[in-house]
Amino acid sequence: MDNIQLNDFKITKTISVDNLPTKLTLEASEKEIKKELKKARKKLGDIQNTQYAHGKYGVLVCFQAMDTGGKDSLIREVFKDFNVRGVVNYSFKTPSDRELRHGYLWRHYVALPERGKFAVFNRTHYENLLVTRVHPQYVLNENIPGIDKIEDITEKFWDKRFEQINNFEKTITDNGTIIVKFFLNISKEEQKNRLLRRLDKPNKNWKFSPGDLKERKLWDTYMGYYEDVFNRTSTNYAPWFSIPADDKPTARMLVAKILLEIMDSYTDIKEPELPEELKAQIPQYIEQLNND
Repeated sequence: MDNIQLNDFKITKTISVDNLPTKLTLEASEKEIKKELKKARKKLGDIQNTQYAHGKYGVLVCFQAMDTGGKDSLIREVFKDFNVRGVVNYSFKTPSDRELRHGYLWRHYVALPERGKFAVFNRTHYENLLVTRVHPQYVLNENIPGIDKIEDITEKFWDKRFEQINNFEKTITDNGTIIVKFFLNISKEEQKNRLLRRLDKPNKNWKFSPGDLKERKLWDTYMGYYEDVFNRTSTNYAPWFSIPADDKPTARMLVAKILLEIMDSYTDIKEPELPEELKAQIPQYIEQLNND
C-alpha cells in the first residue's frame, strides 16, 4: 500500500464522472487495510488534540454519495479515535420550516467548526446543486424573490448558486477553516447489492425507503450533475477527492490517509508554549501541590 498516491484521487482538472473508478484493487488483505486505517486514525486523533490546543484552524470534512454510499459507517470508523470534544457530525436532511426561512446556506454556516475542531458534514451544501437540480421544484420551497415557478429556475440561477458556494468556501478558508470534500463513488451494481442486503436483513430494513428506488432511476441524471459539481467547485482551497467506494474498508482507509496527509502539511499546528514567566514558576507549583 506504500505505492498509493493520494493525489491520484484528487480532482485537479476537468473530468468525466464515467472515468472515476469505483473499485481499487490493493495487494493487501482486508486485515492489512484495516490496520492501515487504525494507524491513520490514531495519528489524526493526536493531531486533533494538538489542533484543539493550537486553536487557529477548524476543519470541515464533507461527504457526498449516492444512497448506500457508506457515509455513516465510514464516518464512524475514520473518526473513532477522536476526542469527542473535538469533532461534531451533522447530517443534513430535508430543510426544516425554520431553515427554509433563511437563505439556503444558513444552516451550513451555523454548523461550521469552531477553531480547534472538526465538523463532518454527512451530505452537504452541495445538495443545493445536486438534489435541487434533479428536483427543481424543491427550490420553490425556499420562497426566493423572483422565483415563483419552475420556469424561473434558469441556467443563470444555477450559475449564481455555483458562484455563491465557491465564494462561501473561499470566505471560510480565508478565515482559518480547512475544507476537504469527499465523493464516495460506488457503482450502480454495488448500490443494487446494498439495497438488496437492506431488504434481506431484518435489522437493516429500517434503512430502506421506496424513495431509494425512485432516486435510483435518476442515476444518470445525478451523475451528470455530480460531474458538473466536481469540474466547477474543486479548487486549491477546497478540493474534491473521488474515493472508490465499492469496497468499504478500502474507502475508509483512503479517506483517513488523505486527511492525515493534509493535516500533516500544516506544520504550524503546534501545542502552545507557556509564557516564560509561568514556566519559571512550575517548580513552585509542584512544591505547593506536593505540600498540600
